[in-house]
Amino acid sequence: MNEGLARVNCSVYQQGVKRGEITIDEIGAALEQQDTFVWLGLVEPDNELMERVQEEFDLHELALEDAQKAHQRPKIEEYGETLFVVLHTVTLAGQTIHFGETHVFVGRRFVITVRHGKSNGYGSVREKNENTPARLATGPGYVLYAIIDFIVDHYQPCMDTLQHRFRQVEKDLFQLNPPAAKLEEFYNLKNELLSLQAAAGPLADVCTQLLRFHGDVIPKENRIYYRHILDPCGASASVR
Repeated sequence: MNEGLARVNCSVYQQGVKRGEITIDEIGAALEQQDTFVWLGLVEPDNELMERVQEEFDLHELALEDAQKAHQRPKIEEYGETLFVVLHTVTLAGQTIHFGETHVFVGRRFVITVRHGKSNGYGSVREKNENTPARLATGPGYVLYAIIDFIVDHYQPCMDTLQHRFRQVEKDLFQLNPPAAKLEEFYNLKNELLSLQAAAGPLADVCTQLLRFHGDVIPKENRIYYRHILDPCGASASVR
């Protein structure tokens, strides 16, 4: 679904089952139905589109202002009954790592993702969730977990790539009179490693806050999934 120049994906779910795709103007009517929630995905929306989203979901103006700005640190903020979560994403294209951001609004009846920069879409996350309606029926809190888990899964391949490149450059630097280009590459690699650590590190705190303080959005049956992300033996631990 396209609305203007922005990419929009908006679906309504009832008791965990997708009932169809809707336009932004149809969101209010969809939320009047029992046992439903809306999952809206946006890619770099303009101000006009975000104002329409704000009206449909009654989002706080400060949260809206945050969502329109990229280059924010990973964090979680509470605006009334809505949570605003900033997540840093990484995408591996060949040997090149692209950094991006996903801003997520989560309420009892909705989840909204706003993507900035180069990042993977969440189409596969939707498809996987739609194949497990019992989990999806627990609400937007499970969708937020699935998004975080998807983002974390992309950290490790990027870390492996950086470590491999780092070892190669390190060997070249120990040669006599290493070329200046290798020194520059070493510096760039260091910056990429620091950026990856800055993306992954705060996720533990975000998940801990979700577990401790936001039981209204993260119901009891969903907490085990967030603990999986925090598991020191899990995939995410190696990039912290």
